[in-house]
Amino acid sequence: MNTTKANTKAQPRIQVIDRAATLLDAISRYSMPVTLKALSADTNLAPSTAFRILHSLIDNRFVERDDKGKYLLSGRLLRLSNYPNNSVDFRKVAVPYMEKLRDKFGETINLTTREGDVVIYVEKAIPNRMMHVQQMIGSRAPLHVTGVGKMMLGMEGEEGIKGYAQRTNLPTYTRNTFSSLNDLVKECMGCAEQGFAFDNEEAEIGVGCIGVLLYDRYGEVVAGLSVSAPIDRRRDEWLNDLMAAGKALSAELGYLGNQA
Repeated sequence: MNTTKANTKAQPRIQVIDRAATLLDAISRYSMPVTLKALSADTNLAPSTAFRILHSLIDNRFVERDDKGKYLLSGRLLRLSNYPNNSVDFRKVAVPYMEKLRDKFGETINLTTREGDVVIYVEKAIPNRMMHVQQMIGSRAPLHVTGVGKMMLGMEGEEGIKGYAQRTNLPTYTRNTFSSLNDLVKECMGCAEQGFAFDNEEAEIGVGCIGVLLYDRYGEVVAGLSVSAPIDRRRDEWLNDLMAAGKALSAELGYLGNQA
């Protein structure tokens, strides 16, 4: 038996991944957003095929579409391509801010990141009191039932929210969960526009939170910062301190926006 020949046998390729890579390469060759027609011609893909793959790439935040319907690489993809050169650990940067907020509010402070259609709790600061909201590191929650998750959805726009709703069917957790697409679109877009979000017992009765987003030097959302408390102890006046911490944290991560 010729083991060398067996070991060097070409592995089967996955066509849709090859086509997606071809489209990403084609977009990267343009200095400006590019039309579907041009991408179809450059890649020898049928317009319908290119359109379908491009919108899957948009759903996964590797490609963006501008207001003229043209395509460009996303900030997320650019950030990932530079990841080895970025030594900033946002969790380590966030901990001192989280501890200050915890001490000031006397409530649990959470740091979350997005993975697909859920947020994952990656860090927390717990108050020294018997009764507090407990979120386990590594636990997950659907985007539409958390404050930061709703903001993340809002950043994707109406089409992104619709895609999420189709994938998840918007499971209901409490009587306050947004289970209507129209209501969720209005809520998420409003949260993204105002720069903060409330969770009003949407994941768990008796628990409320206030959340903001953290951005990196590419303007990409890297995490969510939130305070969770029993709903009768939550205070709207916490918002100013939370937003200030979010802006300061984002600045440490290299974000240059909203400096005014």
